[in-house]
Amino acid sequence: MSKIPLLSLLETRVLGVLVEKEHTVPDTYPLSRNALTAGCNQKNNRDPVIEAHETEVQAALDSLRAHTLVIESSGTRVTRYAHNIGRVLGIPSQSVALMAALMLRGPQTAAELRSATERMHRFADVSSVDAFLTELAERGEDAGGPLVVKLARAAGEREARWAHLLSGPVASGQGDTPAVGGAPDISLSELDALRANQVRLTAEVADLRGKLERMAAELGILL
Repeated sequence: MSKIPLLSLLETRVLGVLVEKEHTVPDTYPLSRNALTAGCNQKNNRDPVIEAHETEVQAALDSLRAHTLVIESSGTRVTRYAHNIGRVLGIPSQSVALMAALMLRGPQTAAELRSATERMHRFADVSSVDAFLTELAERGEDAGGPLVVKLARAAGEREARWAHLLSGPVASGQGDTPAVGGAPDISLSELDALRANQVRLTAEVADLRGKLERMAAELGILL
């Protein structure tokens, strides 16, 4: 099995949404482009939050269709789209659910992934999640190579996080941003989303710092 080309943030988001909605809203699956765009731009259960335009989603769909990762449905007035990730990557439904959660929410621990995939597949326990992740990480080159990587445990974290490799190598501590030199082109909306996410996180840190300083002052503690 040959490797698929590196995917952009929006392309992985499209795939993740298709997998998610197949299980959460089966009555409307396959999805129209409009519904898919709304799913990509959701504010909850998404990291980073993005604001993609329908034209950008269509371009992502066209690219994914070229590699048969997405299938277009015909015979209706509205064109609809379904994912084909399991067949193309040669992975079971359990692994598809884990890949979708990583594409939608970024790096997560096995315990977080078990919770995030509950509506797509119910894993018996965290060890079963670990088993499927390890299988994805140890795929041989003849099967297309590893699809996930276990990141080095960051300072202060009790568990290591996992990240997908569909957008290229991931540097520990850098979220799901591909390593320099391996990243595919991304759209302006994706860059705007990343900048907005950085601004939001900076504001949250400043707010927490302010609260901590006020608490310390009330308690007479020097920081």
